[in-house]
Amino acid sequence: MTTSSLNSPKSLPETTSWLIERVAYYVQLPPGDVAADVPLANYGLDSVYAFSLSADIEEEFGVPADPTLLWDFETVTALAEYLVNGGGQE
Repeated sequence: MTTSSLNSPKSLPETTSWLIERVAYYVQLPPGDVAADVPLANYGLDSVYAFSLSADIEEEFGVPADPTLLWDFETVTALAEYLVNGGGQE
């Protein structure tokens, strides 16, 4: 990840793909085994990985990302839609 992508607008497919890659990395699965519509908890994404992923989100999208986002937006699709729509920032 680079800071050059910080705050750059991303499409829903780009964001979804990025999130799938990150989730796959943390749960040690091939990205093709992570479905966008399956609850993240089903992959064993625990609080330790949630902290790491939230830090990745903050770095990549330039928005505050509390680790609880992974429980508030339970799937990659829901989280991607949230991020594409500004991640709660006005």
